[in-house]
Amino acid sequence: MANSKFKSFLRSSGAEQELPKSVELEVGNADILRDKDGDDWMESEGQLTIDVYQTPQDIIIKSAVAGVKPEDIDISITNDMVTIKGKREVEDTIKSDDYFYQECYWGRFSRSVILPVDVDSDRVAANLKNGILTVKLPKVDKAKVKKIKIKSDN
Repeated sequence: MANSKFKSFLRSSGAEQELPKSVELEVGNADILRDKDGDDWMESEGQLTIDVYQTPQDIIIKSAVAGVKPEDIDISITNDMVTIKGKREVEDTIKSDDYFYQECYWGRFSRSVILPVDVDSDRVAANLKNGILTVKLPKVDKAKVKKIKIKSDN
């Protein structure tokens, strides 16, 4: 059964009327809508918490991703943005009625960060140690002057 906040959201957005009659609302840790057969109908994505700071040479992104395997993390860089996506899978099947507290996020997560400076995407490095993901983005040295040789067609 959905919690009251989720029901209020559906009512205010008009989505509640658009749900198929066979869909029951089951809102748990991952806010999943399931049909009566137990199949996922719509799954939300959690937002990854991050720290972003700079050193003289790099932009650093750190995030606690305990329980996530390196192969379940995807980092992509496009123009001025870094996106980190992944998933944390629950290993035990526990009925929602058996929980006293359920605060840990299980499921898909992502976070996009607009970079404050230009970075060298060819030299980006990522490391996962003790459940902490560290992404090191080397800044582009704008002070470095690059001479361009001019070719003559004559």
